[in-house]
Order: sequence, then C-alpha cells, then structure tokens
Amino acid sequence: MKKVLTLSLLGLAIAATSAQAQDYEEVRIGVDVPYEPMEYRTADGELTGFDIDLGNALCDEIGVSCEWVVQGWDGIIPGLMARKYDAIMSSMTINDDRREQVLFSDPYITPPSAWFAPGGTELEEISEESLTDMTIGVQRGTLQDNYVTDMYGDVADINRYATADDMVLDMESERLDILFLDFPVGKSTLLDSEEGDYTVVGEMLTEPKEYFGDGFGIAFRQRDEALAEQFNEALETLREDGTYDEIYARYFEAK
Repeated sequence: MKKVLTLSLLGLAIAATSAQAQDYEEVRIGVDVPYEPMEYRTADGELTGFDIDLGNALCDEIGVSCEWVVQGWDGIIPGLMARKYDAIMSSMTINDDRREQVLFSDPYITPPSAWFAPGGTELEEISEESLTDMTIGVQRGTLQDNYVTDMYGDVADINRYATADDMVLDMESERLDILFLDFPVGKSTLLDSEEGDYTVVGEMLTEPKEYFGDGFGIAFRQRDEALAEQFNEALETLREDGTYDEIYARYFEAK
C-alpha cells in the first residue's frame, strides 16, 4: 500500500512539474543594456543584439512569447528573485558563485575577455609591472571586475562603471589607460568604431575558470528546473537546424 501511495505521489509530482513548464504563455526575461553586440537599442529604440535575437528564437521554439525587462546589472539577480522576470539572458557568465544563487541553462556562447587600449599605447603585454600606476576601466560587478581587482588592484587604479558605454566615453576622453571586458563588446564598441583608434593588448583570456567560468548561460530561479530544461531543449534544436549559426553570423562573422 505504501509503495502504491509513493508511486501515486511521484506521478502527481511529475505531472505538476510538467504543468508548471507548460503554464507559461509569456516568459519575462531580464536584460541589462547597452552591451553591444549582445544587447542594445537601435536608433529608434528597439531592443536588439545577439542575446535578444537568440532569446526570441528560443521563445518561438518553445511556443511562448518573450517580454524583455530592462534592469541594471547591479540588481539583475535580485530582480529575478523578486519575480520581476522569469529568467535572465544578459551575457551572464556561468560560475560557481552565481550557481549558489541561480539555476543556469547550458552555455549558449563562450566569449573570451580582452584588454583594449588606444592604438598608440606602448603596452605590449599585461603584467603587474606593465599595469603599475595605470587606470583600468571595468564594468562594475562583472567577472572582469573581480579578475582585475584580485590580480592588479594593488598596483593600478580601477574605475568601475555601470555600462560599457560609460567606459568607452572615459576612454575617449583619455581618463582611462586600458579597458578589460568581453571581447565581442570591445570589438563592437572600440575596434569597429569610427570614433577612435584602439587595439587589443596581450592575450585574450578564458582561464582561470574561477573567474571566467563556463560561458554565458540563461539564469533561472533554482526551483524552475522545468522551464530551464525547455530552454535547453530549444537551444539544442536551434543548434541542430542552423538557426543558431544564422543568428551568430549576424553579429560575429565578417560582413
């Protein structure tokens, strides 16, 4: 009798989990902008970027509509916990510290981080010696912030910014010597810009994993395993049918 009851309860639990996954007609997704080319606004104010296009394609595959909720980076995980949105898709690196707070999807892209400096820089490599007394720009609360603080906080001045655009403005105004940020963002905002001459210094980094994690993932509340699994299955489908490659080429391959 106890076994029958246990199996019945298990069946109800599975059914409830399945129902929870299917109950969504709309999925609200938190995003921090601007962070070109991952997420930003066009001249007419429309949200676009790799994360936005991929997120919309994932929602289409699942059969739900996406509502994008703009949220500053400092409050993006608290906003998820406060149920302001159902997921975060905003170039968030998967790492152990964040895993304690949120449930991640499978990685959907793994970009390196890179150092960007004015084209005329005398810097040829990155080290404590070469960065001594330099002013480094990072986005506040990011993995780049953590890495630079731990590695070079004792020898360099670190300026922290709310957005990548704010960093670029200070670089253009010569208030910064060097920036450290995700390579796709630096490429889009600096290397591809017609406003100035910039270059990558040293090697691009994806290690150590304690800082650079396992790529970008979509973050969910820990209990929303069914919803996360739907996104994982949709991501696999988009990789298999070529949709992912089409969106990737739109933002990262040579025009």
